[in-house]
Amino acid sequence: MDAVTAAKARIDRALADLERKVLELKARPASAPLIADDDLFAPRPSNAADLARIAELEAAGQETAQVLARAVDAVREVLAEQAQGRAPAGGETD
Repeated sequence: MDAVTAAKARIDRALADLERKVLELKARPASAPLIADDDLFAPRPSNAADLARIAELEAAGQETAQVLARAVDAVREVLAEQAQGRAPAGGETD
């Protein structure tokens, strides 16, 4: 498996996991008990410990989004180079 295929597979798995979690949360009835760490739609707690935890999670989410964006750009660049008949910038060829 080449690097582009492996990167695409990782991105596809991450997106599938995210979609599954969102669908699970949306499918829960309003009367269901809260899920401590997975409820993306929960109101923000007001105590300092929870606010710090939320800030850390938001920072990690932003960092993850940036990494995924860079990975997508890299995959697009390699695909564009391959479409133009050039070897990828890393010098590897099939």
